[in-house]
Amino acid sequence: MIVSDLGRVLVTGGGGFLGSALVARLREAGCEVRSLSRRFHAHVDALGAEQILGDVADRSAVDRAVAGCTTLFHTAAKAGVWGPEREYFRANVDGARNLIEAARALGARRLIYTSSPSVVFDGRDLEGVDESAGYCRRFSAAYPKTKALAEQMILAANGPELATISLRPHLVWGPGDNNLFPRIIARGARGRLVRIRGRDPVIDPIYIDNAVDGHLLAASHLEPGADPAGRVYFVSQGETIRLWDMINSFLKVAGLPPVTRTVPRALALAAAGMLEFAYTITRRSDEPPLTRFLVHQLSNSHWFSSAAALRDFGYRPRVTIEEGMERLSAAYVSERRGLAEVARG
Repeated sequence: MIVSDLGRVLVTGGGGFLGSALVARLREAGCEVRSLSRRFHAHVDALGAEQILGDVADRSAVDRAVAGCTTLFHTAAKAGVWGPEREYFRANVDGARNLIEAARALGARRLIYTSSPSVVFDGRDLEGVDESAGYCRRFSAAYPKTKALAEQMILAANGPELATISLRPHLVWGPGDNNLFPRIIARGARGRLVRIRGRDPVIDPIYIDNAVDGHLLAASHLEPGADPAGRVYFVSQGETIRLWDMINSFLKVAGLPPVTRTVPRALALAAAGMLEFAYTITRRSDEPPLTRFLVHQLSNSHWFSSAAALRDFGYRPRVTIEEGMERLSAAYVSERRGLAEVARG
């Protein structure tokens, strides 16, 4: 893929799943890349990227990271469906504000924000939804709420000196995934996955290479005062799959049996509500095994149209779900073999 002259590039969260994949592709294209993350990452160092250690909620660290950079990819965020709202605000809202202010003060020209389709997910089916969908009126978790606030701030910051854009990739997965795949495998291994009875929702989880393509294409077309600046785009897989077919495919990769147990949706919601209440009053910081947001995600379709991304910056997914699953399986087998060899000494 051709990457236009982006100048020196900053990737916040450059040690994360999407962030490190972006760093790798940018380095392959010959870009000078800097990463901002809270700890040192050996794999980022191996890619030849400069690392700035710090938190996006720390303005001084953000200033050090932004200085001298022309293009900013903001992938850093506090993800998840549980935890103190103030922590999500600090990482997601304060972090976005710091990046905007630093970009303006230090002369960056492009800011590409990694948002989430969850900002429009209200617990009902979303099928083929495009960018005309409005934000939720009431959020059931702090993550989508703070991502929506940050997205609005970043879009409002678009102007004649700084071009901003927000991308909404959906359920990013593939080799190197440190969130979706391992969480499903861990729950499956403990027998904590159950299907919602009578529901067979459809989703469009995006393979990592496709998500990176979307970000690089958007950046290559982004200039102050011209489209697609100041706009939001869904960046989707371009094909759908039944949610439980996807989950069971993940489990198969790990050699685990498919999920067959079911529970009524009303019972799942009631159990989630009680767990949330118990965790709240006992001030537990770990995530409950079930939340209402998760029940809605597991029982409703959510897939999105990326027609606008195709029209405005030529985004087309290159890797199919089937091909991506083959790559994930090969990577998983290779990783397990490597761990076994280390264990044998």
